[in-house]
Order: sequence, then C-alpha cells, then structure tokens
Amino acid sequence: MKSLKKRQKITGCLERSQCPITNTLDLIGDKWTLLVIRDMVFLKKKSFNEFLKSPEGIATNILTERLKRLEEHGIIEKRPYQKTPLRYEYILTRRGEDLRPLLMEMIRWGNTHIKGTFVPPKKLLKR
Repeated sequence: MKSLKKRQKITGCLERSQCPITNTLDLIGDKWTLLVIRDMVFLKKKSFNEFLKSPEGIATNILTERLKRLEEHGIIEKRPYQKTPLRYEYILTRRGEDLRPLLMEMIRWGNTHIKGTFVPPKKLLKR
C-alpha cells in the first residue's frame, strides 16, 4: 500500500490563541479575502483585473495585499501567463479548494437567514 503524504500545515500563526476558529479567521476572515476566494472557487476568476471587476469594488492595494497573503500561506499559487507585459494568474491550491465547503455553508446560511440574497444555480455549487 502506498503511503499517503501528510499535508504540511501552516505555521507562524497562534498569535492570539490556539483556537482553530481564531487562527482560521486571522488567515481568511476578512471580507475581501473570502470574496477573492469566492471568485476563484465559484466564478473561476484568475487574473487581477477579473477580481477588480467584482461588484463589491475592492481597491487595488487591498487586492494586492490579499493575493500576496493567500500565496504566502499556500492557499493560492501565482503563475505567469504572459511575458510582455508580465501578467500573472492565480490558481487555488488544494488547501484553497478545501475552503469550498466553508463557502457553501456560508451561502446556505445567508440564503436561509438573509432575505433577498442571491440563490446561486445548483450547478455552480457542485465541485
């Protein structure tokens, strides 16, 4: 039987406590980070300009910082897709894809408890 490679865990957290909720929120808990991940998971956005076109209106400096942080923690990978001028695309890693169920639960909760929220088509919520 093949041995399964154990996933490397994120280090350098635990600043406030050992609580997994606290530490997860410290990594991805602000609205902009979750919206970038949402755009990648459900809308298949990959480029800086695609993220800027989201209706929530993220500022370029905030987007730059969030993408850098997500990359530093192994949630996304940055890959060049054009040489002149140099442009990058951002791809979710397995760690990033593992956030899908969390986002799906947030969608379900919002649809259940917040009147008027957009109900996405079922095909969008499938893997």
